[in-house]
Parts: sequence; C-alpha cells; structure tokens
Amino acid sequence: MKLLVTGGAGFIGSHLVEKLLFEGHKIVCLDNFNDYYDPSIKRKNIQNVSGKKEYELIEGDILDISLLQKIFSQHQFDVVVHLAARAGVRPSISEPLLYEKVNVQGTMHLLEQCREHGVDKFVFASSSSVYGANKKVPFSENDSVDNPVSPYAATKKSGELICFTYHKLYNISVNCLRFFTVYGPRQRPDMAIHKFARLIDNSSPIPVFGSGKSRRDYTFIDDILQGIRGAIEFCNGYHIYNLGESKTIELHYLIDLLQQKLGRKAVINYLPDQPGDVPITFADISLAKKELKYNPRVGIEEGIDKFVDWFKHIKQ
Repeated sequence: MKLLVTGGAGFIGSHLVEKLLFEGHKIVCLDNFNDYYDPSIKRKNIQNVSGKKEYELIEGDILDISLLQKIFSQHQFDVVVHLAARAGVRPSISEPLLYEKVNVQGTMHLLEQCREHGVDKFVFASSSSVYGANKKVPFSENDSVDNPVSPYAATKKSGELICFTYHKLYNISVNCLRFFTVYGPRQRPDMAIHKFARLIDNSSPIPVFGSGKSRRDYTFIDDILQGIRGAIEFCNGYHIYNLGESKTIELHYLIDLLQQKLGRKAVINYLPDQPGDVPITFADISLAKKELKYNPRVGIEEGIDKFVDWFKHIKQ
C-alpha cells in the first residue's frame, strides 16, 4: 500500500510511520513542524526513517491547498491517515480560531483532495474529548457528543461530521478513531505524563488542577498503533471507534507510579479546576475489539516503566 500520513513526525505519527515501513508499505509523511513544541523533537522522532527508500518527507501544511493538490497529483494513495491537528484542550480555549482553521478546514482540504483524486479510504484521528463531561461510563460510540466543553473537542466532533458527509456524498470509507490519552516514548512534552516526569526529575512542583482524583483512560502507544492498523485494514463504510485501555487511573496513582520509577518525591501544587477539563475518561472498546481486532495489552504499570526508561535515555 501507499499511504499519506499527516502529522507523521509527531508522537503517534512517527511510531505509525516506522511500523508501516517495517511492514513494507510506501509512506509519504506530511508535517509542518510548527512551534507548538520544539520542532527539533519531531526531527529526532523521524531520524530512524529518514533516507529510507519507501519513505518521503514533505514539510508543509494541510492548509496549503496548492501543496496538497501537488502531493495528490504526484501520488496515488490507497489510504490517507490524518493525524495532523492543533492539539490540546487548554490551548484551544485561548486560540479557538486557530484550532477551527487547522482542525476543521485542514480536514476538509484533505477530504476534498481524496474526492478529486479518487482516494476512497480515510482514517481520521478524533479524540475522547468529544464526550465532554459525560456522566455515563464507560463512554460508548453511541453516546451523545453534543456538549463539547472545549474548542478542541468541538473541532474533533466537527471533523467526524464532515467525514460522514464526504462518505455519504462521495462514498469515501472513513474510520474515525477516538484516542484516549495516549502515552509512551516520544510523548509530547506538554502532555501530563511527560510534563510530570520532567518536573519530578527536576524536583519542581507539579501543577494538579482540582483534587487529584480525576481519572483517565491512559493508552500505551503500542496499543494505539494496533488500533490504527486495524482501522487501515478494515476501512469500509463509515465507523467511529474508541481506542483506549478501558481502565481508569486516578491522577494521584499515576503520580505515585512516576515517583517510584524515577526514584524521586513529587512536590504537588494544587490549583483550581481548569476550564475544559473533565473528571473522567473511560472507553468502551467492545466495538473496536469486535470489528478491528483491537486488543490492548499494556497496563499502566508496564507502560510507565517503558516511558520512564525512554525518558531517562533521552536525558543522557
């Protein structure tokens, strides 16, 4: 297969590109290396694949229509895996228009190119944030997602909706994947596990918003990759799938695990609840198990061990 992977130099994207190349597929990676975090981190992410014969890196933006037209004209893709986005709930509250432009318009630009060039398989990275402050747990794909509590969440729901429209009008098969708090080696530095590890290691205070009793469904990168591969393989029609571990971990327990593995005591700075945050995320993964053969295997204790081993390595 030949695949376009947008955001292919990021945390999830770089791991996916490596996996697909190892399996013998041809990959075009599109990434704009923006300054949301240090772009040199992304360049390190793709060091292992740079120069490989079946890999092409294109530095550019999904908002650049002329670039997209050129890419789609030069390549006949079997599948587009769309991971590129402005990420993060809290930053979206301060920059909502940027998030709408990148996450909604950018997704539409790609779908338009798929329509124009006959690409009939599209995998879209959505988010568990679409569930908002849903009180029914675990979250099911059939639950209402009409009450997003951040612009980021709203843009991800919008992406799912426009994907359905293109499926209905142009018969493009789409799998929308709702990721639940992905972590592991190469995790973005702004995400909680990476940020907390860095602060604990430096003996700096950890900002904990609220009581510390919030719960998240943390999903190790290897398990997410398994789910994305299933979504690429079984892409027929329009579907939404939760990809999580289907277990919830309290924030205090997560911090304890990091303390133990790093061998340092965490200093906690309790702060008021943040707008856009939700008390729990919890995935019902029965549909993904049934239809994508998804079977997450890495529990939080093993996953934190693997993450901290990587964290210590990059410090050397």
